[in-house]
Amino acid sequence: MNLPKLITDLVEAQNSRDGAAYASLFSENAVVFDEGKTHTGKEAIQNWIEKSNEEYQSVLKPISYKNSDNSSVLEAEVSGTFPGSPIVLRFNFTFQHGLVGSLKITG
Repeated sequence: MNLPKLITDLVEAQNSRDGAAYASLFSENAVVFDEGKTHTGKEAIQNWIEKSNEEYQSVLKPISYKNSDNSSVLEAEVSGTFPGSPIVLRFNFTFQHGLVGSLKITG
């Protein structure tokens, strides 16, 4: 599967549990929606991913990627220390100026 560099970098940052590298891939006012909560801005996104990494130790394994204009969907198997692991999740992205503008994670 041929993933864009931005998505590859995001998967690598997640799998190495590097919250700073993960957050650096988002625009200043980016929004993440996950588990019923919204996280706005790089600092909030870094805090969210670091807490999530500590709690769940998640690893992403990309399954498919679909891109259209200014949005895309990455489907990935996610494994970690959470009930029901592994599961397949969809990472719904929009982009701004070469960075992630929004991310909504759905089942």
